[in-house]
Amino acid sequence: MRFELTTGWRYLSGERRDRIMRQFALICLAISIAGGVIIAATGGSALGVAMLVLGLLATALFALLSMFSIFTSMSVFGVTLGVAALTVVIGVTTGFQQAFRDKVLGVNAHVIVRDQVPIADYRTVIDHARRIDPDVIAVQPFIYAEVLVTRGKGELSGIGIKGIDPELAHDVLDLDRHIQSGSIDDLQTKPGELPGLLVGNELAHKLHTKVGDTLTIVMPFSNFDSSTRRFSAAPRTRKFVVKGIFHCGFDEYDRRLVYASLAETQALVGQGDIAFGVELRLADVERAEEIADTLERDLGGTYEVLDWHELNQSLFTAVALQKIVLTLILTLIIVVAAVNMVSSLQMMVTDKTREIAILKSMGAKTGSVGRIFQLMGLVIGGIGTTLGVAIGLVTCEVVLAYGYPLDPQVYMIDRLPIVIRPFEVLAIIGLTLLISLLSTLVPARAAASLSPVDGLRYD
Repeated sequence: MRFELTTGWRYLSGERRDRIMRQFALICLAISIAGGVIIAATGGSALGVAMLVLGLLATALFALLSMFSIFTSMSVFGVTLGVAALTVVIGVTTGFQQAFRDKVLGVNAHVIVRDQVPIADYRTVIDHARRIDPDVIAVQPFIYAEVLVTRGKGELSGIGIKGIDPELAHDVLDLDRHIQSGSIDDLQTKPGELPGLLVGNELAHKLHTKVGDTLTIVMPFSNFDSSTRRFSAAPRTRKFVVKGIFHCGFDEYDRRLVYASLAETQALVGQGDIAFGVELRLADVERAEEIADTLERDLGGTYEVLDWHELNQSLFTAVALQKIVLTLILTLIIVVAAVNMVSSLQMMVTDKTREIAILKSMGAKTGSVGRIFQLMGLVIGGIGTTLGVAIGLVTCEVVLAYGYPLDPQVYMIDRLPIVIRPFEVLAIIGLTLLISLLSTLVPARAAASLSPVDGLRYD
């Protein structure tokens, strides 16, 4: 194996040392370092990010050209680009998955029990849910209704109001860490005071409201009489005071959701002591589906029990599908680089015909000659993969530190999320090396099948 590796490396490098290309590589490395300094000095700069990333790519290209032929360098650089792009995209798509999951679980429970009609005996459901599994650590009832909110000065918005139990909500929801001012405890109504609300920061900005302001909640269609099928004078309204503002970073919630106490929301809805559902918090969120299925079987009837993933299935399915499609598309870049590698190795077989013939005439076995070119392909793939993963990881860390802003109304989150998972990086490395190995089969077979007589015929 040492003979094959040494011979393959000699074929690849050809003892090439281009000093001009090396100087260009050093200049590009200096540009990249300057970009890093700019990022550190400014706390994040688009110019610095561009200088760092493009400088690293240029450094890799010129360093390759200083060591290998242009055909080999392009083969390695093609793999580098493909692996770097795939690493960044996988990090970003995984980041979106993680960000959406964190945002959803930040203001929602892990499992929700609901019925086709308001639940009058919700306390029985709560007791049953608490006993269903040791992983159920907290349970609370809730009410959710679509309403209108106004400050009385022309600002009006359609929102969702969620009634929660202020005493139980701390253990069920992660809302505490998203509250910028006030607290869940402020939702407890004190004698002689208006009931309180927790308002999303985007909604507060839209209504030009702050803590201490009074808002009016309007219950649409509450004035509709189903028996006469007519509307009465005015819908039910109730005044609330803003007790706190939260920011979860998920635009749908920050712009359209408010929290109130369960009792005050029951009074607004006007259907008595009922709940629209019961929500559970689990010690292990990955068991949500299992516990939801068990609870649904035990409750029976018309109860529907959904885990956090089912409640947001369309969102998570869309992100997962996007991740798969982008991975397949970017894998094609690696495949194209592998095709370029086949051409490069095939040209090298033709160029080294005489040397291959000499090796065979000196006793080199057919399999040994083939392994030389297989190892050459793995070296090309290995160098390209190493450079690509390194550049991709550096790019991810730099972009993450830079905190690239997003439009929350489009992407639902305000910063570009990036999450690097080691097993995904290992999968990229394994896939690239496999493609590189497969691309060597044709050139290796062509080299192994050469006859010493054919290689030395015209010498």
